[in-house]
Amino acid sequence: MNLGNLNYTQSKYRLKIIENSSLMKKIKTIYFLTIALLLLSNSIYGQADTLFKFCSKNFSKDYISDGQQYISILNGDEIAEFRATFYGGSTYRIAGCSGLSNGNLIFSVFDKQRNEIFSNRNYKNSPYWDFKFNSTMECIIEAQLDPKGPDSGFAILLIGFKKK
Repeated sequence: MNLGNLNYTQSKYRLKIIENSSLMKKIKTIYFLTIALLLLSNSIYGQADTLFKFCSKNFSKDYISDGQQYISILNGDEIAEFRATFYGGSTYRIAGCSGLSNGNLIFSVFDKQRNEIFSNRNYKNSPYWDFKFNSTMECIIEAQLDPKGPDSGFAILLIGFKKK
């Protein structure tokens, strides 16, 4: 009878070891996925940082950034939408880029009623636009990848105002 209990006890412990082994596999999987995600996010941040530096080359020293980072990841024909308020009497520059060459990003500026004010599409996808409003205006800015360019990538817009 003791022998039977011994086998039962050993069997019970083997089951717990197997359960713990399965739990350890799950923990290891979660651990490695977390590490991979952290490395990937670091890589994406590094890529975005490189693109911000490239895009900022379209800002001359005469312009000061508004401090905002307008960024979106786009695939295919997706459109990113940003909102900004422009104050009357100030001269602004919008610089847009996607990738490490100019002309890959189409950006358009609309008023609140969606009337188009400007689109760089009409200017060979110019990487920036300088403008001045007579009065304060809230605008919608849309950005999309040029269909002739890459299938996916970052859409980055920088907005700045001219020093007086």
